[in-house]
Amino acid sequence: MIPRMIVVTGGAGFIGSNIVASLCDSGAWDVVVCDRLETADLGKWKNIAKHQIADFWEPEEMFEQLERHADRIEAVIHMGAISSTTEPDAELIMRTNFSLSRDIWDWCSIRDVRMIYASSAATYGEGDQGFDDQDDLESLAKLRPLNAYGYSKYLFDQYAVRQAERKQAPPQWAGLKFFNVYGPNEGHKGGMKSVIAQIWPKVAADETVSLFKSHRPDYADGGQLRDFVFVEDIVSIINWLLLRSEISGVFNAGSGRARSFADLAKATFAAAGKEPKITYIDMPEVIRDRYQYFTEAKMDRLRALGYDGQSTPLEEGVRRYVQNFLATEDPYR
Repeated sequence: MIPRMIVVTGGAGFIGSNIVASLCDSGAWDVVVCDRLETADLGKWKNIAKHQIADFWEPEEMFEQLERHADRIEAVIHMGAISSTTEPDAELIMRTNFSLSRDIWDWCSIRDVRMIYASSAATYGEGDQGFDDQDDLESLAKLRPLNAYGYSKYLFDQYAVRQAERKQAPPQWAGLKFFNVYGPNEGHKGGMKSVIAQIWPKVAADETVSLFKSHRPDYADGGQLRDFVFVEDIVSIINWLLLRSEISGVFNAGSGRARSFADLAKATFAAAGKEPKITYIDMPEVIRDRYQYFTEAKMDRLRALGYDGQSTPLEEGVRRYVQNFLATEDPYR
């Protein structure tokens, strides 16, 4: 019997390639990657090179291929997006993050194909409304993203909920608000890599690393807090959702515990067996007025629905990332 297909858009990217790795390892589905590999030296192709994907689609042919294989497709896991919070082209962000997502949603709805998509903690903005993932339209509308990236995700979450209320939704749909995800296969992301990946070369060389000073009196330098979540925990949530087709909605995907950037840097040094060497520098003015000082995912709703996956403690996740990937000759999963 020919297996069903799962299509992963952005499947050669950071989170997408980790999802692809897990799905391929399971052997339960034929896994299709839809993405742009860009230049060979960037290395995105290495993110999927170890895994037996069934097919690779260019984004321009995606809808033609979806239609061609509609009878076999079980789900679309839509990770493809412009994820830079400093991308200046707002129209490009909207075309990629909202309009394309909307078109995939509509196709999945018409074809009765399940859809899981990447939302973002950036939808919460400064967090003045808290980080509770209530997904009714009234709660979603109260959020105030700080940048065009966050706005594009905010807008699509509302589209999904509105369409679901109108009974024009895929048979299962889930939007996951990713917090600060770290882990293997993010080397191609440049300045958008996790802080761990960015400071690793200096940590490995036993040099001093730089973190941002705080520009608020209630936070110490390096004391800005984030919900750092190991990418394996994100994959665990997605795998759980794939086994529970009755569950739909917009959910947080984080660790549930805020930790400081100083903690993160110290954990990276510790994973390398080194004493921490940290200095603090001024935050660039271009991001200073839209910088989040605190994020922490409330995971109660997923837990209440039965999700029992364990959140990887920061020090353990960083240790595994450093020792199993960054510090090796082959850092790809």
